[in-house]
Amino acid sequence: MLMSSPTVAHPLAEPSFDAASVAALVGRVRDPLHLFADEAGTHVGVALDILHPRYTHVGTLPPLYPEWLGDRAFTETHGLRFPYVAGEMANGIASVALVVAMARAGMLGFFGAAGLSLLRVEQAIDELEAALVDESWGINLIHSPHQPALEEALVDLFVRRGVLRVSASAFMALSPAVVRLAATGLARDAGGRVLRRHHVFAKVSRAEVATAFMSPAPDALLDALVADGLITRDEATLAKSIPVATDITVEADSGGHTDNRPLVALYPAIRALADALGTRHGYEDPIRVGVGGGLGTPASVAAAFALGAAYVVTGSVNQAAVEAGISTDAKLLLANAGIADVVMAPAADMFEQGVKVQVLRRGTLFGMRAQRLYELYRTYDGLDAMPADVTRALERDILMRSVSSVWAEVQRYFAHEERELELAAQDPKHQMALVFRWYLGLSSRWAIDGNSERRADYQIWCGPAMGAFNDWAKGSFLEPLAARTAVQIALNFLEGAATIARAQQLRAAGVSVPAAAFSFAPRPLG
Repeated sequence: MLMSSPTVAHPLAEPSFDAASVAALVGRVRDPLHLFADEAGTHVGVALDILHPRYTHVGTLPPLYPEWLGDRAFTETHGLRFPYVAGEMANGIASVALVVAMARAGMLGFFGAAGLSLLRVEQAIDELEAALVDESWGINLIHSPHQPALEEALVDLFVRRGVLRVSASAFMALSPAVVRLAATGLARDAGGRVLRRHHVFAKVSRAEVATAFMSPAPDALLDALVADGLITRDEATLAKSIPVATDITVEADSGGHTDNRPLVALYPAIRALADALGTRHGYEDPIRVGVGGGLGTPASVAAAFALGAAYVVTGSVNQAAVEAGISTDAKLLLANAGIADVVMAPAADMFEQGVKVQVLRRGTLFGMRAQRLYELYRTYDGLDAMPADVTRALERDILMRSVSSVWAEVQRYFAHEERELELAAQDPKHQMALVFRWYLGLSSRWAIDGNSERRADYQIWCGPAMGAFNDWAKGSFLEPLAARTAVQIALNFLEGAATIARAQQLRAAGVSVPAAAFSFAPRPLG
């Protein structure tokens, strides 16, 4: 249970009108606070007790619990105590240990399946099922435009193993695989309400992508899935009456894939779109819209809930948590990051399209080197078209080995995907992209493994939230890495958000609330 100030009322104490006394009461979020006008009727004060005959009682603020900050339908649907999600971080950085810790604390965590083999993902499912019985958990499904077969195989696995919650990320349009996942197992209860077996959480930052996930699946996709025997005709019929995803995560300025959109502009637009689509299609249940990206302090979490977020999703801050599946060396770099210590760099999975991800800049040269690779890709038609001095600089400063040895390794990697090698044989530019993607792909693995020889090439996905968190945690018990558990971070964010929400309630009720009351210092909670 979250801790707060002792809930002992003081019947003889006078209502608090001065800033210091009011600030002391703001943290009493689980106590009702009674509002009184002073004798002149010009100021509003606060008291824990309702019996103060000298003053006029003008209202009462009921208890405020962190559990109630979001949409109650969200926590009830997913069997959670708190409207809080630890988002997926690729390559298992959002580890089994992190997901288990969140689940046991009454929160939701998504295992970071992106970049991992099918075998490793199934192993994670085994581990999660062994550790968790009744608790809720989920896994990530990242869009794989270059490997559609892998995306389909992951959905096959999720359907076969009964993975009930899946976070779909980096999608630019609906794929047959994600539609199949959403439609599989649809049925009606005794009252006629559509029940989902698989809950798809869709991360969005663009209106067109949000519209696709918040609308019923297109008939053409559903008909094709029926024809292929992947869903039943009844499932397809039910899928036409509900959105592909009921839980939509508005992704603002996050680490990894991001459009760097400001939350206060993006969320209201997507929220309005959800309401409009719900009305247009006559959905039985409203679409729940949560928030991810840029959440690095209790104040940012409070702001997300104040906007109307059904739930919040944290990412970058969990990467430096004890349970994160990344090296201590990388965590130390993250713990020293400031708000401005991030940069956009070419993404490994969508390199040719010019898609970028947000990464840590301080302490690593990855961002600069990755951008150099993209410049070379744009400038030359193939590896053989590069001047000799450019090739030497590439091998010396970035690859740290010969181009030929990298290409040999790429060929071994794609030995079972002949299509990629055939394309490379026909198109020198595709060969160049595969060689450059070797560096972009391994750079995140070097950070995960703590490969000291490639420390300058660490690719660490990170948004400004990490720097904001470090500033907030400085000098507190959360500053050392050993104390940064994902659950302690979450509990502090939630308790702090509730405290800040209470301060705003009091201010809106006419109480003179000092600015200091809108700050929440980290403290051990449990």
